[in-house]
This record gives sequence, structure tokens and C-alpha cells, in this order.
Amino acid sequence: MNVSVVLFTRDLRVRDNPALSAGCRAGATVPLFVLDDAILSGRSATPNRAAFLAAALAELDGELRAMGTRLVVRRGSVVAEVDRVAEQVGANTVHLAADVSAYSRRRESALRLRLGERGRELRVHESAVMTVAPDAVTPSTGRDHFAVFTPYFRRWQQVHRRAPLSRPTGPALPPIAAGELPLAADICAGEPSPKLSVGGERTGRELLREWLSGPIGQYAARGDDLPADATSHLSPYLHFGCLSAAEILHRTDTDDEGGLAYARQLAWRDFNHQLLAARPEAAWRDYHDRSITWRDDPNAARAWCEGRTGYPIIDAGMRQLRAEGWMPGRARLIAASFLAKTLRVDWRTGAEHFLHWLVDADIANNQLNWQWAAGTGTDTRPNRVLNPLRQAERFDPDGTYVRRWVPEVAHLEGVAAHRPWREKGGVAGYPAPIIDVAGM
Repeated sequence: MNVSVVLFTRDLRVRDNPALSAGCRAGATVPLFVLDDAILSGRSATPNRAAFLAAALAELDGELRAMGTRLVVRRGSVVAEVDRVAEQVGANTVHLAADVSAYSRRRESALRLRLGERGRELRVHESAVMTVAPDAVTPSTGRDHFAVFTPYFRRWQQVHRRAPLSRPTGPALPPIAAGELPLAADICAGEPSPKLSVGGERTGRELLREWLSGPIGQYAARGDDLPADATSHLSPYLHFGCLSAAEILHRTDTDDEGGLAYARQLAWRDFNHQLLAARPEAAWRDYHDRSITWRDDPNAARAWCEGRTGYPIIDAGMRQLRAEGWMPGRARLIAASFLAKTLRVDWRTGAEHFLHWLVDADIANNQLNWQWAAGTGTDTRPNRVLNPLRQAERFDPDGTYVRRWVPEVAHLEGVAAHRPWREKGGVAGYPAPIIDVAGM
């Protein structure tokens, strides 16, 4: 009997999963997830992501059971556990989704070496985490990656993509103990954000159905509208691979203005992944060395982290982050620009904070977006500064968003909520601005 192991990583789904489909086509299959000690002991192990991961694994197991199999769970060294499971069931092949981080590459190399020593094969499948492989979109200059988004996007739109894969059928599970599905507390200690939303493939597909049924049409016009909350909220499901980016793109009508605007966001995601694939050190090192002198200001950094800067538009986003483990893309940009450009605090401080709280934070998107905001990344206008007051007037013109998240200013009507320092005597319990900006 031909037996394969399918190692789930950031592809926690059964639909449009190239690794799982390949394993099931070949014969009996062991769907395996390893709670990797190397990851769980690092900065990626946070209460928010642990809660989401536990829910995603539970839904994945449910989907696999509907196929007549189940998820096998192990904990320890991923290489050792995959090797042990493959030996136990007599597997000759292990299937794995391609990824781009330095750690995922080391994992792939170590797996290939160990399995090769045992006479087994590692098959790595592209277009499982991204819509296209990083090397599928390259400049005509011969460079290994695009450093500017707009030309990347033009080329990205022209790339041939595979059709989405349906849920595979009939994967026999060889005799093996499945192990226990983990609870969030088994993955990481600590309490998650009180308003955190969690789920997996079933939850994500329902959100996707709702998104594509109408709201996506308004994305171009309202995606940055902070009070409207008119974004898809699909980013956590993409981060954990509960949804396939390739399938979402396939189902998005790019002839529609809203659909094209949303596809552009998927392209940004691919852009950051191809950049990290080419320059893995950009996770923590400046992509462009601008010789910036960062301020060592722990008090300012703490005020920013806690949502106590005195600027409601900043503080609203930072408080939403702690409450939900999520914040809108526009709020992320405003907050990041304020920390790195206005306060001149090192972008790595903000990136670390986002990595802790954001349930959707991955190395490619979080770090490269932070570098873009800080002027050390791929922004063609590295000196661009987002004035928080102008941003507030443009994207929260009536103050609805800040009143929602900053109760201290909830009594202020309209645009007055953005400038509480103009109130006679200030606002009780709310700090004065920690720095002056134009337009105060």
C-alpha cells in the first residue's frame, strides 16, 4: 500500500490544498499537524494566535472526519515527529506547502535531509500559502524580486494560475494513534483578547461567502472608512491557511471596482512574500538602509502601545488591537506612521507589539508593511508622513470610530472628538498629546 504523510503548516484546510490533494491521489494518507516546539518557544506563540490555532485545528479535524479520516496531532521537534510518523506507517512520501520565512526554509531543508536519509521523499507544493509562487513574478531585469509594488502588480495580474482544487475524497488513514486536539492553553499560556474572533475553514468559508455576496463591491469606496468597518476580516483565515488565497482570487470578480481593489490587497500579500523569500533578513533588518537615527523613548513607546498618546485616532486603533486582536488596515498604517515617523521610535518596536497582539500577523506582511510605513522598505516616497489629524478627518470625519474605542471622548460631538485638548480644561482621564503635530 502506498502511504503518504501530509504535514499541515499554514494550510489548515481541506479545500484547495495542493499538499493534501496530492497525498490523497497517491493512496492512504496521514494528515499530520505538529505543535512545533521551535515555534511555540518563540515570539509567534501568543495567546491570540493560540486561541485561533486551536479553533482552526478543531475545524480542520471536523472537515477531515467528514472525509472519513481525522487529524493526527503530535508535539515536539517537527523533523523528529514527521520522521517518527512516517516510519510508523511506512510512508514513502511527505507532502508540505511551500513557505518563505527563514524558519520555514530551514524546516524544509531539515525535513528533506532527514527523510532522504531514510529513503523517503519530501514533495513541496507551491501556491498553497500565496496565490502564486514567489519566483513566478520576477522583473525582466533579471533580479530575483520586484522592489516596487506597482510594476509587480501589473506582472502579477498576467500570471497564469491553477484552478482551485476541490475537497479530496477517500483518503484511507493507516493504523495510528491520532493524539489529542490541543486547547489554546496547551499551546500558549495567557488570556487572549476579550473580543477575539476565532474559527477555521468552515467559519472562514462562511465569512467569505458573505463577503463575496455583496460587501466586496463597496471595498474600493469604503475599505478605508474606519467607522464602516467595511473590510473582509479574512486576514486571520488567510494567515492560518483556513482559506486559500488562490481560491479567493479565483472567485473575486476583478472586472468590478471593488473586486479589483480587493485583489490588489491579495497582490500586496504576495508581494511581501516574494520580497521576504528573496531577502529573508528583511524580517528584522532594514530593507533600505536610510541611516535613520531612532529615538530611545520608552515612555513614548509605552504610551503608543497602551493607546495613551493623546491622539484619539491613534489610541482607538491601539485599543481595538488589544480588545480584538485585530485592527483595520488604515488604522494600522496611521499607528505605524505615528510611531516610526512622528515619534521616531524604531519600527521594530511596533512590529514586535503587532506580532504579539495581531492574530493575523505573519513575518512577511507584518514586517514588510512596517518597513513600508517606516520608510526603510519599498515605499517609493520614504519620507511620507501620515498626519494623524488629517487622517482622522479623512477616514473618520464624524469621530464615530474614536468614540467607539476611546470612551473618554465619547461625549464630544463630531470632529471635536479628534482634538480633545481644545476642550476647556481638557478631558478628564485622557492624556494630553505626547507630541505636537501640524493642525493642532
